Amino acid sequence: MGDNSKKHIRKRKINDTLKSISASKKISKSIYVLLLILHALAILYTVKTTRSDEVWMIFGNPVPVSVFTGVYSSFANICVIFLVVLFRRLGFFTSVVLLFAQFPMMCASFFVRHSYTSIPGIFTNVVTIIAVSLIFANNRRIGKYQEQMREIAVTDMLTGLPNRYACSMLMGELIRKKEKFALVSVNLNNFKTINDTLGHKAGDEMLIEIANRWRILADSGETGTYDFVARLGSDEFSLIIRSYENEEEIYKTIDFYEKELERKIMILNCDFFMNACFGIAEYPNDAPDSGALFSCADAALHEAKRKGGANKVLHFTPELLKTERYLAIERRLRVALENNQIITYLQPQFDLNHVLCGFEALARLQDEDGNFISPAEFVPVAEKAGLIDKVDNSVLTQAADFLSKVNADGKNNLKISSNISVRHLMKNDFIEEIKGLLEKSGVNTRDFKIEITESIMIDSDEKALSRIEEIKKMGMQVAIDDFGTGYSSLSYLQKFPADMLKIDKSFIDVMNDNDASKKYVASIISIGHILNLEVISEGVESLEQVETLKAIGCDYIQGYVWGKPVPIEEAFKLAGL
Repeated sequence: MGDNSKKHIRKRKINDTLKSISASKKISKSIYVLLLILHALAILYTVKTTRSDEVWMIFGNPVPVSVFTGVYSSFANICVIFLVVLFRRLGFFTSVVLLFAQFPMMCASFFVRHSYTSIPGIFTNVVTIIAVSLIFANNRRIGKYQEQMREIAVTDMLTGLPNRYACSMLMGELIRKKEKFALVSVNLNNFKTINDTLGHKAGDEMLIEIANRWRILADSGETGTYDFVARLGSDEFSLIIRSYENEEEIYKTIDFYEKELERKIMILNCDFFMNACFGIAEYPNDAPDSGALFSCADAALHEAKRKGGANKVLHFTPELLKTERYLAIERRLRVALENNQIITYLQPQFDLNHVLCGFEALARLQDEDGNFISPAEFVPVAEKAGLIDKVDNSVLTQAADFLSKVNADGKNNLKISSNISVRHLMKNDFIEEIKGLLEKSGVNTRDFKIEITESIMIDSDEKALSRIEEIKKMGMQVAIDDFGTGYSSLSYLQKFPADMLKIDKSFIDVMNDNDASKKYVASIISIGHILNLEVISEGVESLEQVETLKAIGCDYIQGYVWGKPVPIEEAFKLAGL
């Protein structure tokens, strides 16, 4: 972009931009010209039919052409009304001129040619002038009201800056034009302290002062770029920066706003020195639409706030979305644990005769909107954040409560299995936790099964073996989960006092594809039986897989073919309660 065009752009102020994006769309001038042409043609034919003595035969009846004078006259007046409705002020004055211009011709027709057909025309024009005047006056009143509504819709009432809606509208317009711009999310640091100590009135005054400073700076063009400042809510602002050449110019522009913010602000005779964090996202490099741009800029902002220190300005990178997602899931996990919102689903397990023998307890987590977050996402977060033991305990507690109820009358002899993370298993007080949980629920320890992944056999052999032996002494059973996906060493398997092997779904999926895959699953089952272990296959989804597993001697199956994971309430029904 050349220097002259850049200078022209920088003269535009925030209010100019706000008016341009909030103003109602104007009707094309070609419609205006078309209506004038149609009006002129209608008047021409009105005059022509008035003076004509011709007679047309219509359906065998003679009809004077002069009869159609009123039709053309009415059509001309309809064009006039459309001018007023569509083009407001311009249309009104054009209409009045056109209507008054017809009076001399009508008067001449009446007084000179003694044509009485012009009398209705004069009356119609008078009525039309009154009508368009009323339409124009009403349109002006409605227009002012609409303008006020549009201003309210795009303006932050406290600061007078554009709001989030206006910001989104401008971004949408720039995206339609394929114009490069940067969105900067801004969050004031420690603003809450002002509200808490001096009250919300002082906080409002602070926001108004900051907004005024930034508006003046944006309007001045001093930054060298074309800037649009908006307040999104509370202590959050955004900048839309245009007319820059490179990323360095974005940082220079932000530096201007940062310096304005850091100048002393006096509120209630107290001096304050504010600062903020800034997150940058560019269109089209970082995101293709306004919603994604907000997310990217917010992700950069949150990371800048999280890091703290001198790095207050951060440009978006794709890795930040992972960090943002991680933090969001961690926050949700903590809230769910505090409010007992970890949900337990139970997936039924059957023998090969389709007889229910137990359930696996599975953790489920919902976001704020009630949508389920994948365990593949939240379990790693729980492990990294040191929350996995709390998640495990929540699931174990709900599962033990369920088991105590379904086996209470002696009619059922169902078992519950639950996966325990390595990190939780290795906690020093793990055994005490499990003992306390089982004693409180009153379940038979033989009905409770702990599932562990086979990788533990390599990662922490001796300690894991000692811990599993303690579990066995309590009377609980142990299953090795996802067998075949990790190390699968017979020497380790012989050492571990397990009761069951779980064959991973990945092997079941391809089992019927070829003979080699089927033999591999059959060999795992054979190894399990040689070591006196029961074998359960998980992820079974078809009757063909059931028949194959039955043929090669599998003991139990778990999968969608006979039962999906269900809430505890539905599991009671499956158990016959």
